[in-house]
Amino acid sequence: MKIVDLLNPAAIIPDLGAAEKDSVLEELAGAAIKVDKELDRSEVVRVLQERERLGSTGIGDGVAIPHGKLGSIDQLLLSFGRSCKGVDFDSLDGKPAQLFFLLLAPEESVGVHLKTLARISKLLKSPAVRQRLLGAESGDDLYRIIGEEEERL
Repeated sequence: MKIVDLLNPAAIIPDLGAAEKDSVLEELAGAAIKVDKELDRSEVVRVLQERERLGSTGIGDGVAIPHGKLGSIDQLLLSFGRSCKGVDFDSLDGKPAQLFFLLLAPEESVGVHLKTLARISKLLKSPAVRQRLLGAESGDDLYRIIGEEEERL
């Protein structure tokens, strides 16, 4: 499953306004709700916060992949946000996160959820990809770059 198949351009935030972790989760949840109006924002944020309490999803190199499982959805949902300033996300390397993929998965999914997390991680492992995303002009550019770079995986 490709990232661009799961990521609706309407769920991309080119410049997150959030300055702290919980606000980032709120903003990314809001972007996901633009695509799936049935989502309950408070439930999404609660699930994400519970996951963060287990350990930060800030994987380092300016990247965070907050994720969680919901019983109310039947397919994977993604949103993407970029913070030009960076946000302290308790990342493994102690550096602020700037690129965020939010992944919501159905309660029963295991394999596809883990494969998608791995695919996102692999995509953002490249410093060149991260630089392209940080330099993008718009949400449309972000979506296009993700698609182009994913083809190279």
